[in-house]
Amino acid sequence: MTCVFVQVRCKPGETYRVADAIALKEIHSEMFSTSGDWDLLVKIYVPDGEDVGRFINDNISPIPGIARTLTTLTFSAF
Repeated sequence: MTCVFVQVRCKPGETYRVADAIALKEIHSEMFSTSGDWDLLVKIYVPDGEDVGRFINDNISPIPGIARTLTTLTFSAF
């Protein structure tokens, strides 16, 4: 599995709805509300053999209320 972190910027007033929609999909390991430029930080384990970009595009990007996402790929744990 590939671990990725997805930062989500929500449209004003939509953060809780977006977080609920992500939670209902049951695709995340952890999700946090954050301060600063991004509203949510989502840790996702993308199954082996799945294209990370397509997985995010199919499962996160279409959620109403999302203005933008930033995906960070991980390579190894220390």
